[in-house]
Amino acid sequence: MSTPVPIELAVPEPPYRHWRPAVVMVLIGSLITIVPIIATIPFLPPFGLLALLAWRLFRSNALPAWAAAPLGLFDDLVSGQPLGSAMLLWSLCLIALDVLDTRLVQRDFWQDWLIATAAVALCLALGRVFAGMLPAYVDGPLLIQTALSGLLFPAMTRLCAWQYRRSAGR
Repeated sequence: MSTPVPIELAVPEPPYRHWRPAVVMVLIGSLITIVPIIATIPFLPPFGLLALLAWRLFRSNALPAWAAAPLGLFDDLVSGQPLGSAMLLWSLCLIALDVLDTRLVQRDFWQDWLIATAAVALCLALGRVFAGMLPAYVDGPLLIQTALSGLLFPAMTRLCAWQYRRSAGR
């Protein structure tokens, strides 16, 4: 008599597996602010926020809405912004994107680009308010930073798509 062959059932993936590439990219994007670049104006875009928005607009289930709070806390700790500013602003961005997802049935990439640029502009402007720099003249550099962020959003989305294809192949 032969021994019974065990049947291997498909093991479900852990629920956090599809979050990993998105979380790692947002954390790396936030860590770019510690690279020592000497500049007289703030021209570096918020790469962590760009990565968060790119992942959320590319794959709506890549990150849950609550993930913006711990990722924003990490960005606040690394970037030196007032504690809680990125937590609040990033959470509001993801909540606004959830509301937009219920209102807009289909979106084009141009709409995603416009939504992300508006969200980054709002976060940069409100970040300036939270930092208490209202008397300082930083409107010009803020516009440059916003424009550069808007121009880099397609590259960040492409990077997210590449990372998603790479992680899905495993």
